[in-house]
Amino acid sequence: MPKSVNTVSKKTGLPPGSLVHVGKSPDSKTKISVVNFSKEYFEELDLQSIDEILQYKKTKFITWVIIEGLLDVTLIESIGTHFSIHPLVLEDILNTHQRPKFEEHDDYLYFVIKSLSSEEDVLSIIYEQVSILVLDNIVFTFKEKQDRIFEPIKVQLRNSKGRIRNQGTDYLAYLILDNIVDLYFPLLDTLDETIGTVEEKLLISPTSDTLSIIQRLKRELISMRRSIAPIRELINGTLRCESPLIKDSVRIYLRDVNDHVLRVTEAVDSYRDIVIGLLDIYISSVSYKLNEVMKLLTVFATIFIPLTFITGIYGMNFEYMPELKWKWAYPSLMLGFLLIIVILLVYFRKKKWL
Repeated sequence: MPKSVNTVSKKTGLPPGSLVHVGKSPDSKTKISVVNFSKEYFEELDLQSIDEILQYKKTKFITWVIIEGLLDVTLIESIGTHFSIHPLVLEDILNTHQRPKFEEHDDYLYFVIKSLSSEEDVLSIIYEQVSILVLDNIVFTFKEKQDRIFEPIKVQLRNSKGRIRNQGTDYLAYLILDNIVDLYFPLLDTLDETIGTVEEKLLISPTSDTLSIIQRLKRELISMRRSIAPIRELINGTLRCESPLIKDSVRIYLRDVNDHVLRVTEAVDSYRDIVIGLLDIYISSVSYKLNEVMKLLTVFATIFIPLTFITGIYGMNFEYMPELKWKWAYPSLMLGFLLIIVILLVYFRKKKWL
């Protein structure tokens, strides 16, 4: 499940558009980095304040501003002031519990998407909200922490002077969305391996730990679907929008992202069905083991019932019991016990109860 469990209660009673950070931000310091590029030009640098971004408002380059860490509310507010971003959009950027969505405004487009990753344990998936603002020649991305999920895009921009650096902000937004969606596939591969391992353990020797893993997988898959499924609606909304910021040449790439999201969603649904089936198998396996134990105990009890009956008869203190003074009484009784046991076992075997 998502590690960010801070509630939205701190916003209770505040008016709409109040800028308050909601969520768990691992980075106490906000980092601002900028990538400027054109067909023949590329520049990558770190900035210290939002004022340094203003020089890129009226350039011929495409500027990509990456904000990592959302604790600096003043910085987000300043971006909204300088670039005329609606306060409700800024509020959504700071609230990291947003559902993936797309909003079309007069001069900009706003995207919210979830980045999913798993460093070691696939049962502890890391969820990170990524907000994207697409303007005429500037793209802002807001992330909860500093990481390297955008490094593949930067590598493409550094090494290419062709189509990638010759496109506009809409193509850059597509690259960001596509890169985040592509990160889902390694996670699905890891999930597939984990589910396969759990299935093997379940068939060989199910334990309470196996049940715990199955339950955690089920919760993670539900949470994953809640974060991934709305992306299709996001992409479809982008394809339907009539903003001049989205060119027709980019729509075909967005449809490709939509296909990838559909594949991921279907995979998550199938894994969830498999995990539910594993849970049923675990319950059936435990019930089968319990039945086997009860059957074995019943067999033993059935065998000892006649033996106990005979022992009870000869345990009575009557004086005139002829077998009491017979020399071969005890060996005969033991032999009778053995015959009863053998006869019952043969009968149970014939009935296929053993």
